[in-house]
Formats: sequence, C-alpha cells, structure tokens
Amino acid sequence: MSSEVVVQSIDEATVRFCGDSGDGMQLTGGQFTRTTGVAGNDLMTFPDFPAEIRAPQGTLAGVSGFQIHFSSKQIYTPGDAVDVLVAMNPAALKANLSDLKARGILIANTDSFDERSLTKVQYESNPLEDPDLESRYSVIKAPITTLTRNALEDLGMSKPDMDRCKNFFALGITYWLYNRDPVTTLNWIQDKFKKKEVLVEANQRALKAGINFAETSELFSERYEVHHARMEPGIYRNITGSSAIAMGLAAVADRSGLPIMYGSYPITPASDILHELSRYKNYGIKTFQAEDEIAAVCAAIGASYGGVIGATASSGPGINLKLEAINLAVMTELPLIVINAQRAGPSTGLPTKNEQSDLLQTFFGRNGESPLVILSAITPGDCFHMTMEAARLAIQFMTPVFVLVDSYITMGSEPWRIPEVSQLPRFEIKQSNNGVSPDSWQPYGRDDETLARLWAIPGSAGFEHRIGGLEKDSLTGNVSYDPDNHQHMVETRARKIAGIANFIPEQEVYGDSEGDLLVLGWGSTHGALRAAVAECRAEGIAVSHAQLRYLNPFPKNLGAILNRFKRILIPELNNGQLAFLIRANFLKETIQLNKIKGRPFLVSEIKSKILELNDR
Repeated sequence: MSSEVVVQSIDEATVRFCGDSGDGMQLTGGQFTRTTGVAGNDLMTFPDFPAEIRAPQGTLAGVSGFQIHFSSKQIYTPGDAVDVLVAMNPAALKANLSDLKARGILIANTDSFDERSLTKVQYESNPLEDPDLESRYSVIKAPITTLTRNALEDLGMSKPDMDRCKNFFALGITYWLYNRDPVTTLNWIQDKFKKKEVLVEANQRALKAGINFAETSELFSERYEVHHARMEPGIYRNITGSSAIAMGLAAVADRSGLPIMYGSYPITPASDILHELSRYKNYGIKTFQAEDEIAAVCAAIGASYGGVIGATASSGPGINLKLEAINLAVMTELPLIVINAQRAGPSTGLPTKNEQSDLLQTFFGRNGESPLVILSAITPGDCFHMTMEAARLAIQFMTPVFVLVDSYITMGSEPWRIPEVSQLPRFEIKQSNNGVSPDSWQPYGRDDETLARLWAIPGSAGFEHRIGGLEKDSLTGNVSYDPDNHQHMVETRARKIAGIANFIPEQEVYGDSEGDLLVLGWGSTHGALRAAVAECRAEGIAVSHAQLRYLNPFPKNLGAILNRFKRILIPELNNGQLAFLIRANFLKETIQLNKIKGRPFLVSEIKSKILELNDR
C-alpha cells in the first residue's frame, strides 16, 4: 500500500453497485451486506433491478443496482446521495451518476466503455475522458474485466466464465476501501460452489485480486473505517422483509399450536415469501403453489375453515383476483392472513419498483359493506411483528387481516435482533374441539367483548353449521333474506372491526406531543420521515412524526393527536390515499407530498418540504 494512503474514521457511508442485470450486482451487494453485518455496523439496503428476466444488455432499461447504507450509529434509510458508485458499464454510469455525491468515488470498469456500449446509451464520447467528470468526482478507472481474466488465466476457463467473476473483483476493491475482512465472502464462495472446485478457486481469486489491486494501484488516496454501532445486546442477523414474514408465520405456528397453510402464486415482490416458507416444513408450515391467485386464496380459506391458520400473499394485480374470495372470508367470518407486497401500478405497472399503491384497494376493493383489519409494517424487521399481530387479530376476532408491505421492505434488509421464542406471546385459540360445549352453541352467537363467533371446526359433533357467502341468521347461521337481519349483521360486522381499536396500541408520536407541524406517514416511508424529522429537530425546528402501523381501525387516540397540531404533512408514495382517509375520518385538512416514481423518498425530499413549511 502506498504510504500516502490515509485511513479516515467516518460515521457512515453509502455504496451502490450497478451494472447489467447479468453482472451479479444483487449478489455483490448481498455479500457486502453480510460482511458489513459481521463487522457490527447498523445498515439498511435497497436492491433495485429491472422487471425483465434478462433485460437488453448494456441498456438503461437493463441496469441493476444494489445500495447499502452502513453506520456506526442508528440509521433509518439506505441513504440518499452515494459516497461510492461502482459502475460496471456506461449504462450503469448514466443511470446512477446523478446520485453520486460531489467528490464522491466513482469506480468504473473501463473495459466496458467501448464504442458499441457507449452508443447504446447515447454517449457521444467516453465520459471517463471528460475533464469535468474528474473535477466533480474522484474517478478510479479500473480495467476490471481484463484484470479478472489475468488473475484466472491459468484455470482453463472460457472468457465468458471468467467474466462472470468480475463482480467479485469489484467487491474486493470496496472491501479494501472500507477495510472489510473478506473471510465471510470467501467462506460463502466455498460453500456455494463446493461441487465445482474451479469456481471456488476462480471467485475467491477474483475477490483477492480486487483487494490486491486496490492495495497496490496507488489510485486511492484514502480508505475508510466505520466502527461498530452501539446496539441493544443480543443475537442479530441480517433480515429482509420477506424473510421476516416467513419467520413470523413460523412463530405463529409455534405460539398457536396450529399449522399454517400458505397458499400462493408467484408474483413480484411477494414470491420470496413462498421461497422462504418452503424451508420451514418442520415448523408446522404447509406451502401450496396454486395454479392461479384465486385458487391460492381459496385454498387458504379452506384451510381456515378446517381449523388451521390460512395465509396468502400477492401484489396489487394478484390481490385484485383474490378480492372476491377475501370477501367470502369476511362474510363467513374466518381468520385469514393476507400479505399485500405492493408495487408500482396500475396493471403490471413497474413490477420491481416501489409504491404505496394499494391502501384504498384494501379498504374498498370488495363489494358490499365488508370491513376488515388493515395493518402495515414499517421496516424489514417489523414485518415479523406485524405478521404475528395479524395472526393475533385474525384469530381473536375471526376476520381476514391485511398486512401491507412493499418492495422497499420485502427486498431491503437491516440487522434484526432475534427474539427469544419463549418471550413471544401465545395465542388463545377458541375452537369447537377445545372443550366448548355444543349444548347452547349458536353458529353466529358472539363473544360479548370481541363480537367474534366461535371457530367451529368441521367434524366436531354438535357443531354442524351452514357456511358460504349468503347472508346468515344472526344466531342459527341459517341462510336468511330477512331485511332487518341483514342490516343487523352488516352493522355487527362493522362494529366488530371498529371495536378492535380497543385491543391495539395507541399511536405514539416522536417529538413534541403537540405543536405546529406533524409529519404523518404509514408503512415503509418510516425511515425517511423519521430521519428527516430528527435532523430538523436537531436544528431547532419544531416538528413531530407519527407513523401508522394500524390503518383499519385507526388507533383510538389518533384523532386527538391530529387535533393537537396546526398542520399535518402526509408524505406518500401514491397520489394521496392516506390523506384522503384522514380527511374522510377526521375532517382534517392535510398537506400532501406525493411521489410516484417507483422509488422511495429521500430524506432530503422530506426535509426540504419541512423547511419550506417552517418558513411560511
């Protein structure tokens, strides 16, 4: 290493890897994340990739990226501007350069900046030869493809096979830059390719070659050290939202004593939940990949009818197909967990991009008066707790429960403290085969406190009853066309859902409990909102923040909170769906900040709006 290289201690950094969808950027980012987690930093990630399985090579549409923000202190987002941008080709550079900080580090694979590749993205000349680029950024020009081939030339591999290892060369450069121990990745390579020793050797050698290149090239004047974050003691793992949902369902099976039957049909970004759950056969999880979305949800409802916990998941287009069956679960009053992993719509929309698109769909997407419970997770790790909460409410109140997540938190990751299973709450199950006497039982007789009917299991003597979508008598469960009975049943089902407000936590407020401005959000916008509000408060600006996880019913103290603030700012990744509901339910005027670009909010965007309102 050159004696001129200075090791600088910093609090945080944001790195983005980007290249073609076949360049292994998601794998590269995943390995950097694993190593950073082992190093003890707090972190958040944001994978970003095209919808096409193999997008056109070298084009802007085919760019795949992975961003990680890591720190020695608590962080809330994957970062705004990027400190280090690794660009594997001209398309990656053009699509991502605007996000690189002034004087940030650009590491470019010069081998890919040939005339053909430049022409594809309409570069008239090589941007790496532009003096203005070097005046704005610290540009590291590295012939990554050539250097990778040189490192592997004696292994007898074809050039295409050698080129598949160049992502590990780029990873090695970033490991050196942030003083990361490569052992975690070296061990991963050994395990991943253990049946093909040449691939173990090639990928490990490429990683080490990248580290050695950075060490000896004298292109770097600084390298960086990000120390351990102070975190609550415990055992941690890096977790995505999809993994957390799967673990949450496994925990539900353990704490309820009932199996989970998960019916699903593949759709981005919900597919990973099925992939994760398929590993948990030994924990009372049964997974079923159906022929379509309707079959998937109907199988889950059938499972609930049979006395186990039915669950299903999809994204907006698939939820459209499930809604009729979900309405059947409302009418039959059966527990059902529905995960909606939202994405940008309408229709197919932007399938791999982020949007809070389906809030009103979950509220109003069914015919008739058919309320159900709607929850929302706010971080990848929170998906675990909200999945368990969905199961609690579904079982206790005999109702379908939606959990709204989105691609930002299902595919993003963060460190998650693994809870003690013995400390997780148990579920009280009231089924007909659990000692309930049939002597005075009525199929639609209700618990006085919750208004929930008994979970009557088929095959239990004395508990035979009618089931289906036709309206039922309020006690006997027989089909009833009586007008007064129908109104009574509709109102009763509505009261049951509204009454859940007495069984959920009251809304918390970060900052002052009253004042001039409250930033109100829901779901995955939590990180950007909390970080922006925290920065503004540190600068002496009076602003508070509340993030909703319970959307139907709302927490019972929400109205009182809103009345204590003069102005309500609601940032959403849609065209104002929560703002619409707040106005309708509380008659409160709101200030909307809407973003519908397939990307999450930046902290700077929220902060800018707060500062604008503060100046008025």
